[in-house]
Formats: sequence, structure tokens, C-alpha cells
Amino acid sequence: QVQLEESGGGSVQTGGSLTLSCAASGYTASVYSLGWFRQVPGEEREGVATIDSDGSPTYADSVKNRFVISQDKAKNILYLKMDSLKPEDTAMYVCAARPFIVRASLSAEDYNYWGQGTQVTVSS
Repeated sequence: QVQLEESGGGSVQTGGSLTLSCAASGYTASVYSLGWFRQVPGEEREGVATIDSDGSPTYADSVKNRFVISQDKAKNILYLKMDSLKPEDTAMYVCAARPFIVRASLSAEDYNYWGQGTQVTVSS
């Protein structure tokens, strides 16, 4: 059973930065790939970034050139470095795992395991 635990959320002002972490347990890097989603109450969950088993990243257009996804496979930790934050980035950020054979997916339906999330609030 894959378990995912996010941390690193908080409140920042517009233009600020945060780095989120997702610690994965019961997880095998050769079987699953990881990604970040965000959720705003009343809206659909949005895929933000994902990283394939070969290290290739995929980003939503809304975060390109501002967010960077990375992974420490030795520690089973996924990161999301977020720069130039905007109020519209305010959301619950959730880590998720999908079978590695599904490449470059930001579609929630492709993910089998989900964390509880960490809140990011950006004020103007």
C-alpha cells in the first residue's frame, strides 16, 4: 500500500516562493511515478506537475517556468519548488502516484494513490 504525506505548505505574499515535499512509503520507484495536483473547493482537481521514471517532467501551462518538480529516489521524496507565486496558485496541493507505464499524465483518473494535501495560500 502506497502512502503519501505532503509538507511544506504555508502562506506567502505574491511573488514569494515555497517548496513542497511528499514523502512516499510502501512505494517502489520502478512501479510508480509521482505527481502534484491542486484542489480549490468547488473546482475540479488540477494536475500541476508530474515526473516520469526517467526524470522527465511535465507541467501544466499555468505553472510552466515558475514551478519545478524533482525527486530524490534514494529517499522516496518528491518536491515541488514554486517561485513567483500568484494568488491564483492558492489551493490544497496533493501528491499522487500512478503506474509508471502511464507517462506524462496530469489526469487525476490515471492516479491510484493520493495524499491528504498541504495548503498553500498566496496573498496579494
